Amino acid sequence: MLRKFSASDSFMLWLIALPGVLFFLVFKYVPMLGNVIAFQDYNLFTGIAYSPWVGFKHFANMFTYEEFYHILTNTLLLSLYSLLFGFPAPLILALFLNEIRRAWFKRPVQTLLYLPHFLSWVIVGSIFINLLSYDGFLNTLLGKIGVRTVDYLTQPSYFRSILVGMSIWKEMGWGMIIYLAALSGINPNLYEAARVDGAGRFRQMRSITLPCLVPTIVVLFLLRVGNVLDSNVEQVMVMLNPLVSDVGEVIDTYVYRVGLLGAQFSYTTAIAIFKSLVGLLLVVGLNGLSRRTTGESIY
Repeated sequence: MLRKFSASDSFMLWLIALPGVLFFLVFKYVPMLGNVIAFQDYNLFTGIAYSPWVGFKHFANMFTYEEFYHILTNTLLLSLYSLLFGFPAPLILALFLNEIRRAWFKRPVQTLLYLPHFLSWVIVGSIFINLLSYDGFLNTLLGKIGVRTVDYLTQPSYFRSILVGMSIWKEMGWGMIIYLAALSGINPNLYEAARVDGAGRFRQMRSITLPCLVPTIVVLFLLRVGNVLDSNVEQVMVMLNPLVSDVGEVIDTYVYRVGLLGAQFSYTTAIAIFKSLVGLLLVVGLNGLSRRTTGESIY
């Protein structure tokens, strides 16, 4: 017999949740108060209290600065390529891995696939630099079979493809785990009924697996869209060089260069607020659209 939920149980639950609540309060919500410097000419030595207020001056400068639009375009293109190629990759990998019936083979393969997630971007960048540089492994191999060598790291036309490929290689296996967890919750009776009706494995995937994964896909897609103006600054900084900066400079690297190195704290805080507002509007808008069309949403 279930006992009644008591006040002491509620207290214990709050006590368990306290470290997580404190983490978000101290490291997520309290720092948001510092966003007021976007409306000031912030001076590091006088502090927020004594810095003069300038209203929307830094937002106006942001939208009148021609370089900002170029950097915004670079960021949007990189995010678009990541969504187009990187978002479906874990799903496709999970679907095919789920079809492997030999556990002795499936488990080691799964482990190897998500192992790159635990490598830092410095290590991953070093691997790809050694692989794709002019005298790297790939060019050495191509040279031996008579193919012209190319310094891929200094060619702007290859830069975005390299970044997206690196992200897929590093994070595809980790994202696959979420889909595998969702796959494990599908009722096996559905597959048995489909096999009785003569459905093959690809038909089962199309008619049972994918429809059952729609809620997970929608939630992950909405969360991904909310970060459309965010780039992995560590990854870009490792691979960026002056020859590809025209296509490789994104908002996050621009904020690092102008805000931290150039000490323009107020201006780059205004850019950060702009990024947050765009992400919020996209999540709210697409969440409402998803609720009306698929019935799935994150809130």
